[in-house]
Amino acid sequence: MNSRSPYLSTAWLMVVLLVPVALLNYLDRQMLAAMKSSMMADLTTIRPASAEEATWGLILGTFKWVYAIFSPLGGYFSDRSSRKKIIVVSLLVWSAVTWYTGQVHNYSELLLTRGLMGISEAFYIPAALALLTDWHEDTTRSRATGCHQMGIYLGVILGGFAGYAAETPSLGWRGAFTWCGLVGLLYAVPLMYFLQDPPASQTSTPRPGLGATVRALRQNRNFLLLVLYFTLPALAGWIIKDWMPEILRTQFKLAQGPAGMSAVLYVQIASIAGVILGGWWADRWMRTQVRGRIFVSACGMTLFLPALFGIGHATTLATAIGFLILFGLGWGCFDCNNMPILSQLVEPHYRATAYGLMNLLSISCGGLADWGFGALRDAAVPLNLIFGIFAGVALLSIGVVLAIKPKPTPPA
Repeated sequence: MNSRSPYLSTAWLMVVLLVPVALLNYLDRQMLAAMKSSMMADLTTIRPASAEEATWGLILGTFKWVYAIFSPLGGYFSDRSSRKKIIVVSLLVWSAVTWYTGQVHNYSELLLTRGLMGISEAFYIPAALALLTDWHEDTTRSRATGCHQMGIYLGVILGGFAGYAAETPSLGWRGAFTWCGLVGLLYAVPLMYFLQDPPASQTSTPRPGLGATVRALRQNRNFLLLVLYFTLPALAGWIIKDWMPEILRTQFKLAQGPAGMSAVLYVQIASIAGVILGGWWADRWMRTQVRGRIFVSACGMTLFLPALFGIGHATTLATAIGFLILFGLGWGCFDCNNMPILSQLVEPHYRATAYGLMNLLSISCGGLADWGFGALRDAAVPLNLIFGIFAGVALLSIGVVLAIKPKPTPPA
């Protein structure tokens, strides 16, 4: 297949179509973190005495635990049926749930919407990334994945501005959820018509049952190492996404809007730069080195060490933002290569399920990290100690990824 073929043009069209879906996928999540103060003031049942932060952490964690549990199921169905249909239905359902979030009136209803959101969104990422790796070969996979992840980062950026929307009387947090849900429902219509599964010849392989799939993955040493590697850095990543608006607000006495913007804008722009650099670098290195993507990801992970240490010790907003930018560059190199590395380790008919299993462990631990961070903050544990632990975890992660040794001829 050469770079001028119509097939490759269609492969890149699939990326273009999925970027807005990835944007909505994370916009709908990130808004909650940026609008915390407004929502807690409105929904007074969120504020039990003496455990306010842990209770909010439970709301954040509920989404992740449900998402994690259903991710392998979403991946399994994506490996056994049309990935296009899984993606479109997932978008429709989570957009409807987003709309309903704007109508809730108490803590129980909000908790319910986070659980429903977790179920619906769990089917999207495994299906979307597997579809892109079906369409793209080794020479473009990291760049294609990176472009898709850019949509996620743009969604996080827009979600960070939701604090301003929450403080706008004519819109408020309810209006923000309502309008975002409607946009997703509308976009599902053109997506249904233009998104395509790859030609049957690309995926016409046996479809093993769930038990056989799990056994094959469990016996794959490299896959197990990748699951661990995918999980460890994500602990800090979830805290940066979910808690950084509140950290900056309280540490530097910011209003909700500026805190949300500062927490996401710079780190996500840096992440976009990271996926551009990391995707190009990894695809190029793969021409001569089968572990090229692994090395690029490890290089990104080394940036986590000073970044996390610096965030925990920052005494000014500018310093915190500088270290968030460094974290974002490292995250981009890490994020754009996870699915391409997985594609080197497992067969195409296992990939969505494999990614779902990776999500199961990673996001379950992320939910615990959200809850645990809130509990530690309630207990007045210093930020520098918490982020120092995360830096140590990042150091361990470098050793884990360098232990992955794919075969010289990776799966197609």
